[in-house]
Amino acid sequence: MVDMYASLRANVNMLGQMLGETMSTDLGESFLEKVEQIRQLAKRSRQGDTQARDQMLALLTALPDNELVPVAKAFNQFLNLANIAEQFHTISRNCDEMVCVPDPVEQLLGKMLDDGRVDQQQLQQCLRNLDIDLVLTAHPTEISRRTLIYKYAAIVDCLAALENTQLSEREHSQLRLRLRQLIAQIWHTNEIREERPTPVDEARWGLSTIEASLWHAIPDFLRQLNDKVQDRTGEQLPIDFAPIRFSSWMGGDRDGNPFVTAKVTAEVLDRNRHAAARLHLKDVVLLVDELSMSKANAELMAYTNNSPEPYRVVLRDLRQKLRNTIDYLNARIAGHHPEVDETSIIWHEEDLKRPLMMLYTSLYDCGMRLIANGLLLDMLRRIASFGIHMVRLDIRQDSGRHEEVLSELTQYLEMGDYASWNEEEKQAFLLKELRGRRPLIPNTWKPSADVNEVWSTFKLIASQPSRSLGSYVISMASKPSDVLAVLLLLKKCGCKHPIRVVPLFETLEDLTHAADAIRQLLSIDWYKDYTHGMQEVMIGYSDSAKDAGVMAAGWAQYQAQEQLVDVCKEAGVKLMLFHGRGGTVGRGGAPAHDAILSQPPGSVDGRIRVTEQGEMIRFKFGLPKQAVQSLALYTSAVMEATLLPPPEPKPEWRACMIRVAADSVTAYRDVVRNEPDFVPYFRAATPEIELGKLPLGSRPAKRKVDGGIESLRAIPWIFAWSQNRLMLPAWLGAGESLKMAVDRGEEALLKEMEREWPFFSTRISMMEMVFAKAEPNLARYYEKCLVPASLHHLGDTLIERLQLGIDVVKQLTESDVLMSHTPWNRESVQLRNPYIDPLNFLQAELLGRTRKEAQPSAKLELALMLTIAGVAAGMRNTG
Repeated sequence: MVDMYASLRANVNMLGQMLGETMSTDLGESFLEKVEQIRQLAKRSRQGDTQARDQMLALLTALPDNELVPVAKAFNQFLNLANIAEQFHTISRNCDEMVCVPDPVEQLLGKMLDDGRVDQQQLQQCLRNLDIDLVLTAHPTEISRRTLIYKYAAIVDCLAALENTQLSEREHSQLRLRLRQLIAQIWHTNEIREERPTPVDEARWGLSTIEASLWHAIPDFLRQLNDKVQDRTGEQLPIDFAPIRFSSWMGGDRDGNPFVTAKVTAEVLDRNRHAAARLHLKDVVLLVDELSMSKANAELMAYTNNSPEPYRVVLRDLRQKLRNTIDYLNARIAGHHPEVDETSIIWHEEDLKRPLMMLYTSLYDCGMRLIANGLLLDMLRRIASFGIHMVRLDIRQDSGRHEEVLSELTQYLEMGDYASWNEEEKQAFLLKELRGRRPLIPNTWKPSADVNEVWSTFKLIASQPSRSLGSYVISMASKPSDVLAVLLLLKKCGCKHPIRVVPLFETLEDLTHAADAIRQLLSIDWYKDYTHGMQEVMIGYSDSAKDAGVMAAGWAQYQAQEQLVDVCKEAGVKLMLFHGRGGTVGRGGAPAHDAILSQPPGSVDGRIRVTEQGEMIRFKFGLPKQAVQSLALYTSAVMEATLLPPPEPKPEWRACMIRVAADSVTAYRDVVRNEPDFVPYFRAATPEIELGKLPLGSRPAKRKVDGGIESLRAIPWIFAWSQNRLMLPAWLGAGESLKMAVDRGEEALLKEMEREWPFFSTRISMMEMVFAKAEPNLARYYEKCLVPASLHHLGDTLIERLQLGIDVVKQLTESDVLMSHTPWNRESVQLRNPYIDPLNFLQAELLGRTRKEAQPSAKLELALMLTIAGVAAGMRNTG
């Protein structure tokens, strides 16, 4: 039988061997032998050898202090190298059909056009209306430092080059030497950041991903898409076709992050624009070399006074303006406020696009289409996707902060306390001020520091070009006044351009009432006029799952979307749904294609916004070829959901799901909210407290410093449970509710739902993946080492529930093995386990040591941080 993963394993073994050589050189052969012994014992332990497990534990617990960091580092880096090899395998020439499926757009076009389900006119209309916005977020889940990410990318380049069968022996040796050098550099680089990143650091990290990958991927993807559409329809895509654009929360998300200030946001906006100008300049410099033609149409000749090289005249002018723009932005980033002549820089997108379009048209008119459709077309398409601001920056703020501004203001004006008014009174006041012309903010008003910070953000928004900003997202929004308050503050700070103000519905209760809130909003004539026929609503996946468990939250999200579609249809406005998904199942994570196709019919309709967070940005978009695949998956999924939407759930499916969701939320909350020992068990059995010491992201782990588990953010909540391998947030309540449905005699109905309803089948598939990653024996070891005996009863209950969930999912999928229909994912998990296990056992040991010592040594704490980073790398999704 052919081993489908032979090339993957060969690369993993090669990189692992090179890592071993590096460790041997640095720390000696005996150290390498000890690491290898631990690895082999872990492998045998996985096969049920209890003696090997005991030997491995003995070795790990006996490690002297000077070996703790190197051992943790060794397994951590092996897992990172395995990730690289796996990531490369998906774009490798040797990638097998189980991993690298045919192009999803090509498959979809065939499915739609060949059987006549969609005609060419419908297809073209759908393409023209596509509006896919990928929102890059800096949630603290990217473990790897940026300097290491660059080295990982260089390893991928070497692996790709080694696939060239025409390499000479010398070239082959040079590439292997380069790989050894890179791995040595990685080994001798600190994996853990010295300091927590600032919001500006996070924004720069996001920009680096675009520069290294997406900047190249967008024109490649659009060229491939154009070719496929042209082959099928005979028509080309428009020059400025941009079905996918990019936004960002990095430097704009101030919800619960006191470090994101108006000053920070201003700097990030300048840096975004600076990055775009720098990359556009590189393209223009190349075009100056390429477009040496003399033949031009009348418009271009007149524009350049009949220059013998008219294209270069235009490009040299753009080159200078882009250089001036970079100089201007450098001064602003340095804290200066230079005066500038707008005509000397690229101030508006049209300043760059219009001259390039003139060149494109001239080349086309003069029979040089081949040249026009080269780098020049790529640049025009980059402008369409990235503009001159690179990404559109969303602003997010908690609704309570807006209420504070208005409360302080109304009290100063002796109008009463806005915060004490009921909803009807608030709306009456807000609408009166929105419709009126008199100024509301007196010059004598001196707001408090907190209020002034919010007000400064609104003034910054008013000063920015409209295309530099995305949406204004309101966390904890539940009432129309939450939206109207933002619109009033935007108006009073002098904002001239309309901004989409987006309520975010997060908790189970908020999702239940989301449609009513939007119906009330759209019933207000002033507000409906403001929307210009487009209403955006954000659905929160993280906090709803933390509030109610994944099954109940998933159903609440589905129902909310259905109801929002109906409300917007009744009001005659289009709906843009913004999905605030995380990377993990516990935060709404799922493969993009499956996630989009599992939405309610009519909820996509060619438009979607989706968050891409932390480490998932690197896994999906970190390599140009991989980014092209991800962009194709998004495009095909949105097209399919629009033209061939999923079925409406049958009444019996819906009734069953209502029962399952109700049972699920009860089972989940009985543990998380009603079990008095749950919080002590959670804090003892996981590294939740220690995670706060890991300098991952700029945002605090808790909304309130002195708050309990209810104030813990969804990411560390899930991160902690993934470390001890119980994975609790991703399954608790779901398995129990499914078992209750089976016991009610609904097994056949559940199996039908799993086969025929994308919403339900995606949830079962994601549960399978989570169950495959869960390790009850490891969770037991954490409990043994860290949890008081009086709390062990809860561990027994949780593991029983975990096993119940595994059993019922196998029953519904009619399989003895988890993920039997996704062997690639199963192989991925199995490949990592012998390397994650030692890190888990070592982490439990180190947690025990650090908790006993009043002042743990720096080495002890660093080793612990490395085990956390290593487990996260092995699990592939941290939070």
